[in-house]
Amino acid sequence: MPVRAVAVTTTALLGVALTAPLSHARADEAAGDGPLVVAHRGASGYAPENTLAAVDRAAELGFRWVENDVQRTRDGELVVLHDESLARTTDVEEVFPDRSPWKVKDFTAAEIARLDAGSWFGSEYAGARVPTLEQYVNRVDHNHQKLLLELKSPGLYPGIERQTLKVLANEGWLDQRHVAGRLVVQSFDADSIRTVHELKPAVKTGFLGTPAVSELPAYAEFADQINPSHGSLSMSYVSSVHAFTGPHGRPLEVLTWTVNDAETARRVAGYEVDGIISNKPDVVRDAVD
Repeated sequence: MPVRAVAVTTTALLGVALTAPLSHARADEAAGDGPLVVAHRGASGYAPENTLAAVDRAAELGFRWVENDVQRTRDGELVVLHDESLARTTDVEEVFPDRSPWKVKDFTAAEIARLDAGSWFGSEYAGARVPTLEQYVNRVDHNHQKLLLELKSPGLYPGIERQTLKVLANEGWLDQRHVAGRLVVQSFDADSIRTVHELKPAVKTGFLGTPAVSELPAYAEFADQINPSHGSLSMSYVSSVHAFTGPHGRPLEVLTWTVNDAETARRVAGYEVDGIISNKPDVVRDAVD
């Protein structure tokens, strides 16, 4: 699609049973025209990251957008985990002491299902599991939440774009209701995001990083969002991003990460970013409200 400048605008893995649907509170957005606030890996400042407990905690705090990471096991199952290694956020070193460096891609889904993904964060989360992508999106849907889904290290997992879209389709996430306002797929890998756009043009996509302004026309052909780290941002850069139209005919958006303190939240909100991704979304919400 041609780029044009526009006016700048501002089961075993489950571990716990489903609870009743949580509140539809609109607290994920600051009052007025403030930026959207996204719970990073769920409310990961208050519950173990990328677990169902973190999704639920975000919902309890009133946040409807959650971000998570997806990778693939040795036997082809998609699971939700940030690091390429299981070591930091599970007890894999105790359960499988001879399997260093404990890469996700070297373990089967059944092996990962045995791991405790909560005790490292706090004893109250002992027994939390690494969820499959199916379990994760079902919990997000159950909570009436929305999903910012990161394809983590896609170069390690050839074909993960098509596989992820298949899972999303199977779980009902590629219908009009979801793609119109409840789903964004993002990655640090531009080729991966371009592939998602080519496979399913209706899905909104985001590139993680800070491309040079001169490169933005190329990104605008396949990405709806440019999502940089907060330390790389300036008001002029955000304005430059907003000046281009993305593949769905709207100005490119900027969601910045990972902001966990009030001062930084107010600074980036002043740049007129469209969203702020945070481990402590309530801190950001209170700062920009």
